[in-house]
Amino acid sequence: MRAPRPPACEPDPTLARWIRRTLAADPPRVPSLIVTVWGDSLVPHGGAAWLATIIRLLVDFSVNERAVRTGIFRVARDGWLVAQPVGRRSRYRLAEGAGQRFARAFHRVYDSPFEPWDGGWEAVVASGERFGPAARRRLREELAWAGYAAFAPGLHLRPSRRDGAAARIAESLGLEDAVTAFDARDTPGAGLPSLASRVDSVYDIHALAAAYRRFIAQHSGVVEAFRQRANPDPAQAFAIRTLLVHAYRRVRLRDPQLPREVLPADWPGASAYTLCRDFTRMAQPMAQAHLARAYAAEGETLPPIDPEFHRRFAGPV
Repeated sequence: MRAPRPPACEPDPTLARWIRRTLAADPPRVPSLIVTVWGDSLVPHGGAAWLATIIRLLVDFSVNERAVRTGIFRVARDGWLVAQPVGRRSRYRLAEGAGQRFARAFHRVYDSPFEPWDGGWEAVVASGERFGPAARRRLREELAWAGYAAFAPGLHLRPSRRDGAAARIAESLGLEDAVTAFDARDTPGAGLPSLASRVDSVYDIHALAAAYRRFIAQHSGVVEAFRQRANPDPAQAFAIRTLLVHAYRRVRLRDPQLPREVLPADWPGASAYTLCRDFTRMAQPMAQAHLARAYAAEGETLPPIDPEFHRRFAGPV
């Protein structure tokens, strides 16, 4: 069964040029692109697809079949996907636990750029004889991904979120006995610099702001060009949305997601979030039509969308 194609939706030359230039200037790594396609487009529809469907979806990104096979093998090897051979064909689905990993990673992409904050801080101290250099490095990397910064050797802090990240990270690394977590607050009237005043020195805020501004500069033009199309081409809608989310994901996952109270008033992360949110909503019907055709080409009907999808980009700016 073939998905219907909207009338008068021929590819637009301006959008086509933008897609070609973007892919030529900064070709995405195939495994990373597959993760974006899976998390952004397939997980909301159940997270399973034939290998041939993935090959078909990645053609518009100048990725050949051999590169898709190699890329998806690496994504599966990293524990995100599991292959299910069916005769001579292969079908991929989320690996056990990967759904939660996708949810945690992509929540950081789709959630509001500003976390609610009560003025408190969460602190983590690493200690213990069995806590060697390799374990310290792994812990530092995982804590940084969760928004913690090293305020002093062995001391990591972040504005409070109450999401249990420190305990989850320590458990995953087998370091429960070597990590202590506690709450911290500034002491009013102490006459010393506050924790909030040290944000610029412990987080690389200026580099992150520059990355957000580059994202806005590189994508605002194509968003406006797409907006002016009466009937955008579904394949172009899917390609641009994927590239936009892929680029935004690369910046957002580096963002410690600090509260508004400790960021500059003109923080560009808010504008980047709004740009990505507005385009995603605008392109969704066409992008979903393209996805449905890719499934139909393999004799499948696109599974219904998970209601959770509609919570994406729903947070306030």
